[in-house]
Amino acid sequence: MPRRVVTGHDLDGNSVFLTDGPPPVSRTLPDGVVFHEIWATDAMPAPIAPDEPEPGDRPLNVSPRRHGTVVRVVVTPPGGTSPMHRTRTVDYGVVLEGEAVLVLSDSERTMRPGDVFVQRGTDHRWENRSDVPLRILFVLLDGEFTGELLATLPPGALDTLLDDPPAH
Repeated sequence: MPRRVVTGHDLDGNSVFLTDGPPPVSRTLPDGVVFHEIWATDAMPAPIAPDEPEPGDRPLNVSPRRHGTVVRVVVTPPGGTSPMHRTRTVDYGVVLEGEAVLVLSDSERTMRPGDVFVQRGTDHRWENRSDVPLRILFVLLDGEFTGELLATLPPGALDTLLDDPPAH
């Protein structure tokens, strides 16, 4: 379980620690994948208040809300595989533990601890072909497909789009 430290401000505007411990929201999906919700924002630029409600206390959405961000740690058990999917996001990720196989339409790459990826709205799936859990830190930024990109996508390319809630 990751440790989450959140800072904020007291009534005098001084910097304070608001929380220090495991993320209060972790969700286990039916296939055994665990999403540890670290933080989320709903706007860009992100509003910074002295304190705010726990952003993980809302229904699970793979993608951030419109103009928002999501930070999470995803743990995939040995043999786990995500479905082929696409998100309307730019994702930054760091493999923390285990081996991740990133499968695209035309090829795949194996990523190991310390490897960093930038996922840019492409159709993809994640596979854990090892015998140990896979842990990846994801930072998802709301994105928008350009007309130029949409014109190049093959028919049905958006059929695997995970856009929850519909934000565009």
